[in-house]
Amino acid sequence: MTDCIFCKIIAGEIPSDRVHEDDLVVVFRDINPKARVHLLIVPRQHIASLEELGPEHDGLIGHMMRLLPKLAKQEGLETGFRTIINTGKGGGQEVFHLHVHLLGGEKLTGF
Repeated sequence: MTDCIFCKIIAGEIPSDRVHEDDLVVVFRDINPKARVHLLIVPRQHIASLEELGPEHDGLIGHMMRLLPKLAKQEGLETGFRTIINTGKGGGQEVFHLHVHLLGGEKLTGF
C-alpha cells in the first residue's frame, strides 16, 4: 500500500521511535500519545482492519496478543495497561492498517 503511513513506517520511509520489531510486527511510540506510554503494535502485512481478518491470520493475532504483556513489562507498566483496537471510521480508526494501541503509565480515564 503505497499511500499507507504505517506501511511507510514499516519500510523505513518515515522515521519512528521503534521499541520492538520481529518478522511479524513493528512496534513504535505513537507521535500523539494519549498516556505516558502509548505504543502501536502494527503487523508488517497490510491488513486494513479487524474486519479483514481470516483464519490465516490466527498466528499473527496470537503473536500480537502475547507480545502486549511483554511490551508493557518492558515499558515499566507493572500495575496494568490498556489495549485498544479501533475498527472502521465509526469505531475511531484513522489509519486503515490494523494496529493495537497499548497505553499506560498513569491513571487512565474511563470509557
